[in-house]
Order: sequence, then C-alpha cells, then structure tokens
Amino acid sequence: MSAINMRGTTICCVRKDGITAIAGDGQVTLGDTVIKHGARKVRTIRDGAILAGFAGSTADAMNLFERFEAKLDEHGGNLTRAAVALAKDWRTDRHLRKLEAMMIVADDERILMISGNGDVLEPDEAICAIGSGGAYARSAATALLRHSGLSATEIVREAMVVAAEICVYTNSEVRIESVGGRKA
Repeated sequence: MSAINMRGTTICCVRKDGITAIAGDGQVTLGDTVIKHGARKVRTIRDGAILAGFAGSTADAMNLFERFEAKLDEHGGNLTRAAVALAKDWRTDRHLRKLEAMMIVADDERILMISGNGDVLEPDEAICAIGSGGAYARSAATALLRHSGLSATEIVREAMVVAAEICVYTNSEVRIESVGGRKA
C-alpha cells in the first residue's frame, strides 16, 4: 500500500508466520544532495511490542513518533485506536496539518499506514510500503511473500534491496526491526 509519494525514503513492512518485520533505508536528502546515509527511520516502541517507520521530514517524523506514543498511552496500548486518534489530530490540528510525513505502525497482528489526510489504512495483504521507493518495495515484497519460503525479515530485506536498485532516493543502508515469534 503506497499512497502519497514522499521523496527521500523507503519503508516496507511485512507480516508472515506470526512475525512482523519493518525495514527502512538510511538515506536523508536535502534537495538533490545526500546528507546522511545511516539515518534511523524505523524503531520499536512500547518495549518492543510495536514497530513504527516514517517517510518524510525528519523533524515532522520525530514529532509524530512522540504523538503516536502519547496516543498509545492514552488508549491503553491499542494500536488501532491510537492510530485513528493520531490521524484525527493530524487532520484537524492546524499545526499538525502542515507536517509532511507518513507512518507505518504495526504489531504482531496488524499493519497500519497513517497519513496526514486522516487515513488509517490496513492493507488486504500483510504488506505495506511508503515513500519514494514504496511501490518498488511493495511489489518485490508481494512477490516474495506469495512465492518464496523467506521469513518476514528476509522479505523486507530483499524488498529494500530491489527498491534501492531502482529508486535514487533509497539507499542500501537498511535497518530492520521485528516483533512477534522469535526475532529473526
């Protein structure tokens, strides 16, 4: 699931066999210049129970991570309710509306994409990708999920390799986090 085409990053998330893995590249660009190669765009929150990844402005993403964690606290750790509450605030608050970012949040049961338009979308398949290389990563992850025996972690890693080979705003410095089952 790839919506708004954000330049400058790729995030891909897959759930398979009780494990959810999220991957993000490390490239940060300013215009047509690479500023950083190893940025951390995916992380675990809530003691490793929830995964989150962002595409868009770094400062905006930090703001959204903090707000999402507050919404999780407010809603007793319920991923869906926290995502809906964040999307509502994001859409209606005049300061938040100016944020240019998207997020994927996930646990071992669901994957959600949150946008500033008020969208909270759960993909039909257990695959979601955002950012400039999101369509490439999603396509690769879909094929691998359907036609390989790879784990969720291996699928996101390979999907990011494909995205980095095609998208000039995506690099091969990939960070992966996972939740559920045994960490891969």
